[in-house]
Amino acid sequence: MSYLETTHNVYKEAALTPDVGLCCTTNPIWELPGLKIPRIMQEMNYGCGSTVHARDLTNNPKMLYVGVGGGMELLQFAYFNRNKGGVIGLDVVDEMLEASRKNFKEAEEMNPWFKSDFVDLRKGDAMNLPVEDNSIDVAAQNCLFNIFKEDDLQKAIAEMYRVLKPHGRLVMSDPTCEQEMNDELRNDERLRALCLSGSLSIANYVKALTDAGFGTIEIRARKPYRILDPKNYPTDELIYIESIEVAAIKDPMPADGPCVFTGKAAIYYGDEDYFDDGAGHTLLKNQPLAICDKTASALKALGRDDIYFSESTYHYDGGGCC
Repeated sequence: MSYLETTHNVYKEAALTPDVGLCCTTNPIWELPGLKIPRIMQEMNYGCGSTVHARDLTNNPKMLYVGVGGGMELLQFAYFNRNKGGVIGLDVVDEMLEASRKNFKEAEEMNPWFKSDFVDLRKGDAMNLPVEDNSIDVAAQNCLFNIFKEDDLQKAIAEMYRVLKPHGRLVMSDPTCEQEMNDELRNDERLRALCLSGSLSIANYVKALTDAGFGTIEIRARKPYRILDPKNYPTDELIYIESIEVAAIKDPMPADGPCVFTGKAAIYYGDEDYFDDGAGHTLLKNQPLAICDKTASALKALGRDDIYFSESTYHYDGGGCC
């Protein structure tokens, strides 16, 4: 049995018998004005964060969500596009698709504005999306990409890149790990399916996205997730896993490489009203400016003693240098 077959079986079981502890989301489930989320959707929220960010979802965006879970984030996305088929939900597990259809009927009863046909549920594979090129404004996946091994991950990211419109956004939440994992953990198919042993480092995660062509990467959150301990897992050391929320934007790749925002800022405190580096970055006096890591390196290289640079906070909320 391949690791993908194991994953299929794990989520088939989770669709038939909801498992609240299967994944542990690290932020509260929020409800927008007029939006009520059925309890069963909350119980089947098999994610490790959120991919629903209001600033991504203006002007009725066409959306794609891969790995439907119980349909909660699909319902949240539909709140922003109340049109027939405005949101595409894709899953390879028949039972999960059927569970979502059933949950949407309950959501209709709780939300007068919602119709099940706002969501176009399709069976499909993340590595071969049944979606047209350049047709999606916002694509999302929650706690899915970390399951894939390297070759399959490259295919899945390339597929997301293909279906996004220019400047479209791929919004993700996945576990990450900065420690090395041994081969036994990495090759344990069930632990991989449970979103534990496939976790990449943040640097490798970002590299996979930029290698696919995404020119802008935003790291929006970094939170504690799980522990793999020697008493319960095949490891000699305690392994700490975090979850991150990331947006990869289909911007043209800059000639000097991607813009990766990890929550750095620069503050100019010199004698003038502002500082202009001549490369498109203007720092107003005593006003923090969000900067990508590349710009931070370039500004530091100037050797000035009147610019302060913060460390990466791994929380970026828009705006800034690029």
